[in-house]
Amino acid sequence: MTTEVRVPTLGESVTEATVATWFKKPGDPVAADEMLCELETDKVTVEVPSPAAGTMGEIVAQEGTTVGVDALLATISAGEAKAAPAKADKAEKPAKSDSADTGSSVDVMVPTLGESVTEATVSTWFKKVGDQVAADEMLCELETDKVSVEVPAPAAGTLTEILAAEGTTVQAGGKLAILSSGSGASAPAAAPKAEEAAAPAAASGKDVEDAPAAKKAMAEAGLSRDQVQGSGRDGRVMKEDVARAAAAATQAPAAAAAPAQAPRAPAPAEDVAREERVKMTRLRQTIARRLKDSQNTAAMLTTYNEVDMTEVMALRNQYKDEFYKKHGVRLGFMSFFTKACVHALKEVPEVNAEIDGTDIVYKNFVHMGVAAGTPTGLVVPVIRDVDQMGFAAIEKAIAEKGARARDGKLSMAEMQGGTFTISNGGVYGSLMSSPILNPPQSGILGMHKIQDRPMAINGQVVIRPMMYLALSYDHRIVDGKGAVTFLVRVKEALEDPRRLLMDL
Repeated sequence: MTTEVRVPTLGESVTEATVATWFKKPGDPVAADEMLCELETDKVTVEVPSPAAGTMGEIVAQEGTTVGVDALLATISAGEAKAAPAKADKAEKPAKSDSADTGSSVDVMVPTLGESVTEATVSTWFKKVGDQVAADEMLCELETDKVSVEVPAPAAGTLTEILAAEGTTVQAGGKLAILSSGSGASAPAAAPKAEEAAAPAAASGKDVEDAPAAKKAMAEAGLSRDQVQGSGRDGRVMKEDVARAAAAATQAPAAAAAPAQAPRAPAPAEDVAREERVKMTRLRQTIARRLKDSQNTAAMLTTYNEVDMTEVMALRNQYKDEFYKKHGVRLGFMSFFTKACVHALKEVPEVNAEIDGTDIVYKNFVHMGVAAGTPTGLVVPVIRDVDQMGFAAIEKAIAEKGARARDGKLSMAEMQGGTFTISNGGVYGSLMSSPILNPPQSGILGMHKIQDRPMAINGQVVIRPMMYLALSYDHRIVDGKGAVTFLVRVKEALEDPRRLLMDL
């Protein structure tokens, strides 16, 4: 049976890539998920794993070839090469040859982490060396800058070696551990041998063939092999390693010559003893970077309005029990705001558009991002085609995405592709704030606390439940008139929900 190796999804707005490096040649044995080649796009470098175990067949796209998404890269012949990975492992790691007769070894690899995500940090190991594991049992958890990823056991056996300890940064497709599908009795003895054999190779770097793309990058950056710490298999230097080393080399002199930030003043000893220093999680670092990038890139402006929530609250109170009995989900305010935003986006489509270079991309659909607070930070799951959904479907989707977000179970795909975002700071008591755009989107609506305030209605002062609304928008694409119109349409739809039914 022949398995095709095709170009994976490259990311939003990326349609082609260049084949940079082939790590295998025709006739080589390959294991499932082993890295076959490296593709370069104008944004990121993408590694292509093997979809199955077998023997490398024909390479259709040679190095330097430009290929589109889903284009055929190569073929793999499965079947006769089942024992090939074990033989290759013997050749590379002679120290394990004594234990090879007791059972075959299975590599535990870093799974695909998602578009534009090339590395992760090992946060927790659920098993230790010597433990018996069942197929698909959770071995460890990885933390990326966006989501947490659980790594299941690819087969039943014994965990013989952990190659990436907790706190280690690993690359997509890298090796995490080794399982023995046999008795595993000699595993403890084999593990130290493997470490001893790997240590000289990693230290010297002479017996490890670095990626060709990495060699080229080192030459262009003027870096020697000793200046780059390899993160690939057996210390192999990858292109991303060179980029990190080059960035570190340029930042160090700049920091020494002219520090961008004043050094932290030394605190009194009694204060230091009461301080706690905690390293930022990858998610928190990414949140900080993306928020600052948004401010630096977009011409961000915020316009405000207020909405009388009397009619929405009355409608909700009238039908909430019947709604729950029929649909099995509670009727909240988010479905009203989502429908109101969809209604307004139809009239002001530029708020639902994005800038791509010198083009404006108008979206004839609404993928609504709903910001959700979690114990590890803010995430924005996306509800797709929300413009085609009713109140019940919206409430179910929001509840399901929110629960998955709090449990850290969201996938990369569930947080990509949004065209507009709603952020509800009111649940935390916020009275007014200016939300920050979620690039490349051009608009985000901020909801706030509902508060009783005296209002002048028909010449009389009455108490009404009022909420401040804030629309932050990219002034490069959305004019002030469009932003104000959008917010007024949201206000009108909420103050008279019947307008949503009449499409007014």
